[in-house]
Amino acid sequence: MTGREGLFIMAARSETGRRAPGGTDALGGDLDLDGDTLREECGVFGIHGHPDAAAIVALGLHALQHRGQEAAGIVSFDGRVFHSERRLGLVGDSFSDLATIERLKGTAAIGHVRYSTTGETILRNVQPLFAELETGGLAVAHNGNLTNGLLLRRQLVRDGAICQSTSDTEAILHLVARSRHVRIVDRLMDALRQIEGAYALVMMTNKKLIGARDPLGIRPLVLGELDGRYILASETCALDIIGARFVRDVENGEMVVISESGVESIRFARAQAVRPCIFEYIYFARPDSTVNGKSVYAVRKSIGVELAKEAPAEADIIIPVPDSGVPAALGYAQETGLPYELGIIRNHYVGRTFIQPTQSVRELGVRMKHSANRAAVEGKRIVLVDDSLVRGTTSVKIVRMMREAGAREVHFRIASPPITHPDFYGIDTPEKEKLLAATHDLEGMRRYIGADSLAFLSIGGLYRAMGEERRDPDCPQYTDHCFTGDYPTPLTDLAVASPRRMAILAEAD
Repeated sequence: MTGREGLFIMAARSETGRRAPGGTDALGGDLDLDGDTLREECGVFGIHGHPDAAAIVALGLHALQHRGQEAAGIVSFDGRVFHSERRLGLVGDSFSDLATIERLKGTAAIGHVRYSTTGETILRNVQPLFAELETGGLAVAHNGNLTNGLLLRRQLVRDGAICQSTSDTEAILHLVARSRHVRIVDRLMDALRQIEGAYALVMMTNKKLIGARDPLGIRPLVLGELDGRYILASETCALDIIGARFVRDVENGEMVVISESGVESIRFARAQAVRPCIFEYIYFARPDSTVNGKSVYAVRKSIGVELAKEAPAEADIIIPVPDSGVPAALGYAQETGLPYELGIIRNHYVGRTFIQPTQSVRELGVRMKHSANRAAVEGKRIVLVDDSLVRGTTSVKIVRMMREAGAREVHFRIASPPITHPDFYGIDTPEKEKLLAATHDLEGMRRYIGADSLAFLSIGGLYRAMGEERRDPDCPQYTDHCFTGDYPTPLTDLAVASPRRMAILAEAD
């Protein structure tokens, strides 16, 4: 959507070349454990019929802050007027003061936390997006990425649409506005049947709160209840923070319509096997969430157990890379019987380094944020457990930091298979040629990061940790394309914007 390679290539690149937290190269600079990780696009939350709707949405967004830290927004409806507050930065920076919440009047509200994968992080891209349509106001919050958003946008602009943002989500508003159906629910279904990719949507009209999940259920969405009022949220942890009851997952290809009459379920896509994103369990979801009926914490510990079975090491202690490596490291330690130690200490009271205004201030933030625990590390043979390895730049710094703290040997264990393919469904991954596992063999990766040994969890081990006997090659149980190259939907925009990149992906497989 930037006029260069278009929206879809932005989804692949996801601004990682522009924004490099900590900003240093692989062999120099400070340690930033947030600088070389995967990031997801956003989290969504909505409630209908509650007198404190906006305040509850703000609490829900606090619980979902891990899903996006660049911006946050809330739209409410007071029975007559829609109210909108959209801000850059963290939820707590924008929605903790009483005056802001009081401006968001009404008994219905939806909210969004953002990490951009399509569209720059500027105020006009912050969600929920809102438009006045023939049928009344419509607010939309979107978690995921449309793989035909570029094509849709080109068609809409050609037909005279005036776009106010560079977000793929705006295409949904235009499709609803142009539908010839009368009822808003029918218009929404008409729009949903034209979009491709991964999405969990929370939408609000002047009478309804509506949720929809993509036909494969790639992105998560749950239904909850608080004092008889219904809630939609990306994760169950957002229900827990307000004391709400988990009702069920929104099903793949399902639209739920919440009104004063209750909850209506409508299927807008043909029934097919669900394929949730496996990275929700490896990295994205909060450990205290339950995703598609599975405890994220339990799965991550099981991943560590499988990793220990597949890749043991002659070592003295197990050290997690905080915070996402902690449950897997616990499982690894329990399976091996080796002591679990905190060899890297994270200061949780330091703000996120990438929102600091200058490079020098960012580097100060990095130094404050993580440090080696020399007392636990010195003289030891250590196993470092991390959730994933992307470019490898952070792993280089972690290994170096452990050696500088006196570690005798450093063995690196990754609690997922090698990431060899980019994502196009809302995860921030580099292009294929910038993924370390796509350009190096195992020994080359080991030498690059400087570890004494390196091992990844196998795809079979990952599926065993998920409770599956094996990965079904004919009908995989999860969306796992980053490891396998098996993309579950058409990559329409990639073919439109960059046929060469499409050919490279096809050749690789």
